[in-house]
Amino acid sequence: MRSASVIAAAVASLAPLAAATDLDCPVDEIVTEIEIRPDIKHQQIEGFGFSGAFQRAQLLLNVTQDTQQELLDLIYNRETGLGFSILRNGIGSSNSSYNDWMNTILPESPGSPDGEFNYVWDEYDSGQFFLAKKAVEYGVERIYANAWSAPGFMKNNADDANGGLLCGVPGSFDGNSACEHDWRQAYADYLVKYIQIYAAEGIPISDVAWLNEPDLTTSYASMRSNAEQVADFLPILHKTLEDAGLDVGISCCEQTGWQATQQMVSQIQALGVEHLLTTWAGHEYTSPINAPLDTELSVWQSEYCDLNDRWTTAWDSGVSRGDGYRWASVLHRALAVGNVNAYLWWLVVQDEATNNNNNEKLIMVEDGEYFTSKRAWAFAHYSRYIRPDAYRVETRGGDLSTTAYENKDGSLVVVILNPHHHSETVNLKLISCKHKNTGWGKVTAWLTDEEHDIEEVQVEVDDEGYVKAELPARGLMTFKAVAEE
Repeated sequence: MRSASVIAAAVASLAPLAAATDLDCPVDEIVTEIEIRPDIKHQQIEGFGFSGAFQRAQLLLNVTQDTQQELLDLIYNRETGLGFSILRNGIGSSNSSYNDWMNTILPESPGSPDGEFNYVWDEYDSGQFFLAKKAVEYGVERIYANAWSAPGFMKNNADDANGGLLCGVPGSFDGNSACEHDWRQAYADYLVKYIQIYAAEGIPISDVAWLNEPDLTTSYASMRSNAEQVADFLPILHKTLEDAGLDVGISCCEQTGWQATQQMVSQIQALGVEHLLTTWAGHEYTSPINAPLDTELSVWQSEYCDLNDRWTTAWDSGVSRGDGYRWASVLHRALAVGNVNAYLWWLVVQDEATNNNNNEKLIMVEDGEYFTSKRAWAFAHYSRYIRPDAYRVETRGGDLSTTAYENKDGSLVVVILNPHHHSETVNLKLISCKHKNTGWGKVTAWLTDEEHDIEEVQVEVDDEGYVKAELPARGLMTFKAVAEE
């Protein structure tokens, strides 16, 4: 969830990736040959996902059982749905459910870090508990718990909203501070308690973060932090997880843009604590992905959406910045240029009334019905077929936006976005010692454009080993090759 202060920056970050230079006029057949090299590997893919934070998940509880099942299949099913493999939960910090706030598990202050901590578990978690239970049933193994803020009594502004610092980190006792105690260990314990609550319910949390957009102050849950303060708290959280016997990765720091994330990476490396992290996570609101992060850790683009434009189900309208084609381009850039290991959208569902019916959702749920955006199908071209533990592999040739992947089961996936306003005949050639005796095997392809929603289309495998298909103008196509028995 975003404030108006980042709207202008979000618009800038959604500027066209490249200006189209070709016109909508007849051309001779254009043939593009693309080599696929599974023997040359790039980053490992950890998954694709979304959030149901800020009470959005409860929308799935306010529909009929049949509609609820359809929505769950749409979100999680690997054969017919989006096939998402990462769920991002918000760890609540608020004392009420006013507006869309997320409830804390510690509604009353113990008075001091030595007081009695009376945790409360409502078996609801702003609707996220249901969504997480279903994720496990569908085989999702990455459930990421991300706090926007510590509870207000642990902060120097005595409020879980409006920024402020965690009491105990450098600078938190300066000036007109509400801090009377050092709450750093208590906050680490709080995060561990949330993980333990979910574990007791049979839902393993795989990753945790104690900050979200620490470079932004908002009227809802938010907490500031600079690199020095990150380096101060990180060892405490790491040891607390270790002492609790929890094999949970630590992610940081959910900066509002990629440039800010790059700066944080450099600063934390200089402070000597990067080794305590598992994952670097950043957003693209204030600056887009333009290069890989200089790190050996996993890299997630952990939240992005269109906050400005109104809801649309268009593919390539030429007007809306929230259309499916644009988000296919954003995904391609993140994977091919940023070498990200995971990509997460913001909200999977939202109603029509919230935030002036903007484009921050993939699926609109309203009056017991739901409507799926073209953005969602753009995601499905990646998330349904590229499974966790796949590797992105080398592609060469042509000027289409092409990436390829080898799944753990040996299947090959090629995703191609046509940036041109004319169709192209695509010839895919597999070049790899590993695959030279088996060839492509069985190849299936799916297309999304203005008229199609990830619909299966015809492909040809010729005698020379080329996979051929017609890719329409501005179309997105995914090929999947599986070895034949």
